[in-house]
Amino acid sequence: MEPVTHFLTGACIGRAGFNRRTAYATLAATLAAEAPDMDVFWSIGGPVVGFAHHRGITHTLIAAPFAALIVTGLVWLIQRFLPRRGRMLSEPEPIRWFWIWFTALIAHFSHLLLDWTNNYGIRPFFPFSPRWYSGDLVFIAEPVIWGLLVAALIIPALLGLADREVGARRTRFRGRGWAIFALTGMVLLWCWRWAEHANARNLVQSSGVATEAIQRVSVEPYPTNPWRWHALIETPTSWQTAEVDTRHAQVVSDPKINSLLKPSATEATQFARRTRLGQVYLDWSQWPVVRDIGNQSVSGQPAPNFPDTRPWTAVEFSDLRFAYPFLDTSMVGGPQRSLDHMAATAGLSGWVYVIDGHEDGGQFMGGKEQK
Repeated sequence: MEPVTHFLTGACIGRAGFNRRTAYATLAATLAAEAPDMDVFWSIGGPVVGFAHHRGITHTLIAAPFAALIVTGLVWLIQRFLPRRGRMLSEPEPIRWFWIWFTALIAHFSHLLLDWTNNYGIRPFFPFSPRWYSGDLVFIAEPVIWGLLVAALIIPALLGLADREVGARRTRFRGRGWAIFALTGMVLLWCWRWAEHANARNLVQSSGVATEAIQRVSVEPYPTNPWRWHALIETPTSWQTAEVDTRHAQVVSDPKINSLLKPSATEATQFARRTRLGQVYLDWSQWPVVRDIGNQSVSGQPAPNFPDTRPWTAVEFSDLRFAYPFLDTSMVGGPQRSLDHMAATAGLSGWVYVIDGHEDGGQFMGGKEQK
């Protein structure tokens, strides 16, 4: 999920009762809920290095206790060296360091759980297992969850202002019930989407929209609408997409537009698969499309200046899970887009320039070159 959801979830975890155990619990939970995304610093090494480590070791179960310990140390520094600020942040409770660490641990786990619910996935058992897991239940940014979490943090503050206005006695630890309500609502939303996700998969498998035998089906979420899903269908010779409305039990797909033939392997694509970018991408991607697109420059970059005597080509890596217009709420407009075009413009794409079919001429992700 994006950072806002993680921060808000951490704040609600702290206020759900941990702040009654120790001072600084809400601070620790908020920091720890976003701590796994410290892997963003790997991007300093280049786009391919950053991609290789994104949702890597910091998003694993084995790293959680150590990340919680780092957050505990950071809280100690705050209360030790910023005493004035510390007094403003702390709750009227003594500092219990075990409870700060435990709160941070729970918040770290919340980050892993939230990231699992979307379709990018995590590798929680790395380095013991390289397998990626994804729930495909919630889009990476979910306004319904934002509403729950923001309400849980704002409403108690507003009620506190109202109490002060009428001279009521100040309530300690205000907002516990609202925090629990928001976290419970988030779990219930996942359960609802889990049921709709299974329903969407069953509708696709029984719809007969594919022209060949179906080998596998994946169902991807749209934001806000729990009845709207984007389906990926794999057959022996092609991939096909469909738009699913579970509320009305509809599956819409046009095989002439929404199908993409599996590209043939070429010398260039076979070489590109063995490059650093190719290995990292194929290790992560669940629906990879690897295509030799010929003498085309990478998006956002000038055409390469290779010698005319040396033939070159560009090999494109894309993932069909992210090749759909997720902001389009129309059942009719969405599936009419060419799958070939959507695959070419999919997010999280990568490119490798291949010279003479066996030499690396440059690796790019997001329009940036890996040096």
